[in-house]
Amino acid sequence: MRKLAITCTAILALGSGAAQAAQPCLTLVEASALAAYALPSAITGTTKRCAPTLAPGAFLRNGGADLANRYAARKAANWPGAKQAFIKIGGVSKDEGMAMLTALPDPSLQQLLDTMIEGVVAQQIPTERCGEIDRIVGLLAPLPPQNTADLVAVMLGLAGKSGKGDSGKFSICKSST
Repeated sequence: MRKLAITCTAILALGSGAAQAAQPCLTLVEASALAAYALPSAITGTTKRCAPTLAPGAFLRNGGADLANRYAARKAANWPGAKQAFIKIGGVSKDEGMAMLTALPDPSLQQLLDTMIEGVVAQQIPTERCGEIDRIVGLLAPLPPQNTADLVAVMLGLAGKSGKGDSGKFSICKSST
């Protein structure tokens, strides 16, 4: 789950090629907004990748699309915080790619990010891990979407404290964990 959580949020920084002196940190609120925004696309990508390899009764095969739709109901509400976190991760830099991304109208930027999240997640998941991922997603499914997003943010913070949670793009600010 930690790898999935890191993948879900870190891919939002793909537009930035800028090398930063220090890795930016996100507050738990920012990380939660980013996770809440990214989860529907991540669940869709996971479902597309894993469904063909799972048993007919597996959660993702039967409930993955419904779960992604349920989580997507709050995407608009989470977008302002997610966008702020995305820009923070990408850096207020001189990087032309990031400047072009942040200059896009919100609907275009959202569509681009959603496609990137879904595609990267679908490509990164080893199919031999799909059974474990299906079990985890099934266990998390009854939670309200915001609780799951908050859990992802807390897990990223804990992983960072352990020294094993470096997303390569950001960390959780120490003052917020």
